[in-house]
Amino acid sequence: MDWLATDDSWLARALFQRGLGAIYLVAFAAALRQFRPLLGERGLLPVPDFLARVRFLDAPSLFHLRYSDRLLAVVSWSGIALAGAAVLGLPDLLPAPAAMLLWLVLWGLYLSIVNVGQTFYAFGWESLLCETGFLAVFLGNAQVAPPVTLVFLLRWLLFRVEFGAGLIKVRGDRCWRDLTCLYYHHETQPMPNPLSWYFHRLPRWMHRAEALGNHAAQLVVPFLLFAPQPVASVAAAIVIATQTWLLLSGNFAWLNLITIVLAVSSLGDGVLGAVLPVAPGAAAIPVWYGILVLAVTALIVALSYRPARNLLSRRQLMNYSFDPFHVVGTYGAFGTVTKERDEVIVEGTDEAVLTPATAWREYEFKAKPGDVRRRPPQYAPYHLRLDWLMWFAAMSSPAYQEWFVPFLTKLLLADRATLALLRRDPFAGKPPRFVRARLYRYRFTTPRERGETGAWWRRELLGDYLRPVALRGGP
Repeated sequence: MDWLATDDSWLARALFQRGLGAIYLVAFAAALRQFRPLLGERGLLPVPDFLARVRFLDAPSLFHLRYSDRLLAVVSWSGIALAGAAVLGLPDLLPAPAAMLLWLVLWGLYLSIVNVGQTFYAFGWESLLCETGFLAVFLGNAQVAPPVTLVFLLRWLLFRVEFGAGLIKVRGDRCWRDLTCLYYHHETQPMPNPLSWYFHRLPRWMHRAEALGNHAAQLVVPFLLFAPQPVASVAAAIVIATQTWLLLSGNFAWLNLITIVLAVSSLGDGVLGAVLPVAPGAAAIPVWYGILVLAVTALIVALSYRPARNLLSRRQLMNYSFDPFHVVGTYGAFGTVTKERDEVIVEGTDEAVLTPATAWREYEFKAKPGDVRRRPPQYAPYHLRLDWLMWFAAMSSPAYQEWFVPFLTKLLLADRATLALLRRDPFAGKPPRFVRARLYRYRFTTPRERGETGAWWRRELLGDYLRPVALRGGP
């Protein structure tokens, strides 16, 4: 079945697979460090309680057989080991079926985590990693030629990521249409990074140019991915450049990195060969492999009907998977841009009686704004799930955040696993008597304020988010 092979994607496939392996490595490492306090047996949203309410077909996961924190650790370490092997290129040394099995296990393990992750895993890049990982299973290794249909399925996925994000913007917030969204975005995005303050302080004409460039990159360029080489490579290079700009300006977990990795798969070997002069392989496509690839291609084409229809719909869904296996989904981001940044600040006290003079001490999170003098840190592509949900919490009452009161309860108990998710515990591992949450409005300082005070933020108190609470009967 040599007609199914392409000679222009050997290097692109190798780079794509190693990049995807690196993202899997980060994802499984994040699960190993964060899953137990967030979703474990004694977590904020315990997985056993969730599994008691859902069927396997609604949320396929090996944890339906049994969940334990120890098993989660085994799954995470297994994923780390297999992802590390992929980064090193070890699948290329295996027979093609064994290499495919390795990628299949990686996909199945991470799917099992995502499908029980509830709100802590309800992010577009989780489905995107699963969908990309599923396609990687059938992309083959150095023992077989890259199948052209899989190359185009990866481009189709990248098209949906970029074009879907572009459509959700122009259909959503008016500021995308009048090119003013970037006046606010760098300041109000979920987790600013060390350069966000500087991006926010760019001249307004540059912010308008950013927005216009975003529209071109997401609404026009994706169509060129399906053009012959070298046009497809030029389109991929533009995607890589714009995603790198986003990566430099904020902490979006591995969203930008996986989009870049997908774009790399669209680069032709003629372009890559100028930088990485590695000779392509000469293997053909075995019949069994070709039949499997064609079957998977037909499956993806059939399942693409609903995502494609969603792109054309006026009620476009954003970051939604149409099947529980996360095989084909729809993507998008920032259809609405917040104009003000509110932050929930959690405080505690060890005083037995509350008075107006009570001294409250703040808990500090790893990355979300708190201390106004602390420069926003860089964490992406690592994903701090609790910090991200704190950004969403500030936009609604605690009644809509089912994890928030359990989180405060863990603080009252001085739960070590929960405290490990934070940057600083003001009580050094001892339980406070009361905790509360207050809502502040944060703004980046001006260059003058920055020079005079050394602060990156200024803030003003808006009021209580959740009034003081204590454990019944005391700690």
